[in-house]
Amino acid sequence: MQTSSKTGNEHEKAQQQRDVEEQETRRDDVSLGPGEILQLEHTDAVLDAKMHLVNNAIDQIGFTSYHWQLFVLNGFGYAVDSLILLIQSIVAAQAALEFHPGYPNGLTIAAYVGMLVGALFWGMTADIVGRKIAFNVSLVVCSVFAIGAGASPRWEVLGLFICLSSFGAGGNLVLDTAVFLEFLPSKRQNMLTLMAAWWGIGQLIAGFLAWGFLPNFSCQDPAFFPDAAPCTKANNQGWRYVWYTSGSLVFVMSILRITVIQLKETPKFLVGEGRDAECVETLQFIADKYKRQCSLTLEKMQACGTTDTRALQGKSKWGLGSVWAHCKGLYSTRRMGISTTLIWLSWTLIGLAYPLFNVFLPAYLSSRGAAFGQPSQYMTWRNYTLANFSGIWGPVLAGWMCGTRLGRKYTMAMGALVTMVFFFAYTQVRTADQNVAFTCVINFCLNIYYGTLYAYTPEVLPSAHRGTGNGIAIGWNRIMGIVSAVIATVADTGTAVPIYICAALYVLMAGIAVVFPFEPYGRRSS
Repeated sequence: MQTSSKTGNEHEKAQQQRDVEEQETRRDDVSLGPGEILQLEHTDAVLDAKMHLVNNAIDQIGFTSYHWQLFVLNGFGYAVDSLILLIQSIVAAQAALEFHPGYPNGLTIAAYVGMLVGALFWGMTADIVGRKIAFNVSLVVCSVFAIGAGASPRWEVLGLFICLSSFGAGGNLVLDTAVFLEFLPSKRQNMLTLMAAWWGIGQLIAGFLAWGFLPNFSCQDPAFFPDAAPCTKANNQGWRYVWYTSGSLVFVMSILRITVIQLKETPKFLVGEGRDAECVETLQFIADKYKRQCSLTLEKMQACGTTDTRALQGKSKWGLGSVWAHCKGLYSTRRMGISTTLIWLSWTLIGLAYPLFNVFLPAYLSSRGAAFGQPSQYMTWRNYTLANFSGIWGPVLAGWMCGTRLGRKYTMAMGALVTMVFFFAYTQVRTADQNVAFTCVINFCLNIYYGTLYAYTPEVLPSAHRGTGNGIAIGWNRIMGIVSAVIATVADTGTAVPIYICAALYVLMAGIAVVFPFEPYGRRSS
């Protein structure tokens, strides 16, 4: 009897799903775009139908100057994440000369702990209370504590401020892609990959600040200059200027995000919450403001049925059950579960490979510079800036590649494999010019993979659980960043060993990219 009842319920559910799909097809008189990435997963027929209508409305409105504003000011969130992460590695050596810490890599651990907690907190908050609040607050938090870091009187206080600043930056990064994607027309979805170029811009800003302040306002390292004077706050202001300047820049951009964009809650979040009227109002507002057509109406949304928000939130929106419901939603079907697991694994691997090269690149460049007879800070930070400038253009190429039949998966695979080749070649560098050239090429190539992974992750996650899935993915990335700091403590980052490890990890990441179950090319995100 139980088996018969269960079979009957499944048949009834399947029939209801077919009815909703047929109803949606009859009423959808402006089907402008391709199908959704997750449309064959059939997790919620009513929500799928509404998402299809919302995607059609977004495609009908098209690309506007509002999207350019989002591209710039959301993109700056990418820049802030890389800026904060790299600045702590840039200033660590000079701050250590002044404070004489017992654990030199403590700042790296502080930064990654802050970004780990921030990614989880703000990512889950975005799925519970919405994207808007977290989007506006996280960058302000980052800027305030970044400025405070410059006034730190002790190593421990500096680590605390870096941790708190990273808490804001790490959460901000989770939201930038989600917010931009949920307003973006399907024909422009490859711009999500292009936006990762801002990551390189953040690196470039960090390099310019280091190049401008450290050679001119820093005490000398006794390891290279035996006659150097004792390092004090008075003769070692350069690293503080770096923090003051970067924190002020972040603060200005956080104010511009609030005043220029005046972000409305994303329509896809509103649909998941069952707030259909607000979703329609938001899209109609954008259409009216930019003189575009939008045929979406509340009647069309209501005709699809009522969204089961309890399934998305658990018994209480504010309890642990809500967090569990969002995590469980990422494994609603077998393919979605495989996709989620592989994405998290990819973020874990890149979380180890990236800091082993980029975060500890100053130490490696410095050791190589000394070997080539270039021990000066000026040359070290000049080379560092050139390498970071090269990193901007990797996502630009990746954005174009993602718009071709290569798609996201094979763009990532090719980027990872090419990066691996140059990693191995880098170990054979013998001259100063080769040193600079290969670091530039590697930064260019690895950002092809990294930029595409940043875009791919929110694209294939369901909207209702996008913040949680993205936050956990980046959380795994930050955990491995902490591990990299521990590795750097017991290993010599001035040798080629980290380079070999990075090369091997990129081979594994290329293989994972090929077997991802979803390809967003030619499809629309949910």
